[in-house]
Amino acid sequence: MGALKLINHMSDVYDKKTRSRVMQRIRKTNTKPELLVRSVLHRMGFRFRLHRRDLPGVPDIVMPRHKTIVFVHGCFWHQHTCSLGKLPKSNRNYWVPKLRRNRRRDATNEKLLKKAGWNVVSVWECEAVSVEAVEQLLRHRLPSLVE
Repeated sequence: MGALKLINHMSDVYDKKTRSRVMQRIRKTNTKPELLVRSVLHRMGFRFRLHRRDLPGVPDIVMPRHKTIVFVHGCFWHQHTCSLGKLPKSNRNYWVPKLRRNRRRDATNEKLLKKAGWNVVSVWECEAVSVEAVEQLLRHRLPSLVE
């Protein structure tokens, strides 16, 4: 019984100070996947604005001319079904509600944007692996905008 109790209440692998430093280094904007998507969109001839605070969810990429928004989601933070989106084993009482709120907020923001007439496209972190992969993905998800 004692061993089982220890497994269920595993502590973090870092002390509080180190965990705080690690979490502070996580970027909210200008992540590698976001920079890759922006680079591909630019090569494809699209022009866009970044992180418009006047729109729900502060979209990563806004293409006003095409009334299209692109969110570049981190698989963990937005709970994608890939291997990167897995829940942590420790501190689940914190992570489950937090990540559930993120998903609800994403759905609400997408609904508000669509209601306002925007096309909404999401690109997941795990999909942004190469220029070719992102270009193919965008051609598939933005067919009306690409020749």
